[in-house]
Amino acid sequence: MLERIKNYFKEVKVEMAKVKWPTKNQAVNYTLTVVGASLAAAAFLGALDYIFSLGLNFFLFK
Repeated sequence: MLERIKNYFKEVKVEMAKVKWPTKNQAVNYTLTVVGASLAAAAFLGALDYIFSLGLNFFLFK
C-alpha cells in the first residue's frame, strides 16, 4: 500500500513537470478577460431583466 502511494506521487511529479504554466502576464490577461466577460454578461442580463420587468409592469398594471 505504501509503495502505491509513493508511486502515485512520483507520477504526479512527472506529470506536473510536463505542464506548461502561463506566464504572469498571461495569467493577468486571462483573469482580466474572464472578469470583463463576466461583467459584460451581467450587464446584458441585467438590462434584459430591467426591460422585461418594465414590459410586465406595463401590461399587468396598466
